Amino acid sequence: INIPFVILGYKQIGKGFAIKTAIAIATLAVALIVVPFQPITHDKLLIAFFGGLFLGGGIGLAMRGGCVIDGTEVLALYISKNSILTVGNIILILNIIIFAFAAYFLNIETALYAILTYLSASSTIDFIVNGLEQYTGVTIISENQEEIKAYIINDMKRGVTIYKGEGGYGEKKDLDIIFTVVTKLEMSKLQSAIRQIDADAFVIQQQIADLKGGVVKRHALH
Repeated sequence: INIPFVILGYKQIGKGFAIKTAIAIATLAVALIVVPFQPITHDKLLIAFFGGLFLGGGIGLAMRGGCVIDGTEVLALYISKNSILTVGNIILILNIIIFAFAAYFLNIETALYAILTYLSASSTIDFIVNGLEQYTGVTIISENQEEIKAYIINDMKRGVTIYKGEGGYGEKKDLDIIFTVVTKLEMSKLQSAIRQIDADAFVIQQQIADLKGGVVKRHALH
């Protein structure tokens, strides 16, 4: 079943991705046969939630390593390259469609628990794939803008954009407004530097859903 998807990965993503994916799928299949698994709980809700959590963790880590462990994930990666949806969203949608058909042949309760599993997995996948590299747009207004700009460029190796502004409260004067984009992990480092340079600086943070080009580059999934 997975062979057509591996071929799709080879043609659309690359040879290395296809080879690693084929090895990962084969290894998972062997592990499921050879390794004995003892049930920890028989509660269906716990199984669905935590099963999805660990499933999403495995899929997310595989993607960070440049492969996937299931054919639908190859399709999800391919679609996400030309879509505003995240990989986790696409995997969830594909599996909802699959389990909707399965509900007709099996039973609705089993299908609903399966969908709940992938709801949990979807969030975990997106966190592992994008969470640590989630970007934040930072707008900084400070009288010491040159020092802050130099720190961002020289120490953090990030680009900046300078806006020309004018103070609207109190004394009106020209301002250089700094805008930069950093990862979630870099945000605390930037905040500490701004506090040291100018404790009275006005800082605005905003979450960025996606970006392309410029100095900032996303971690490649393949």
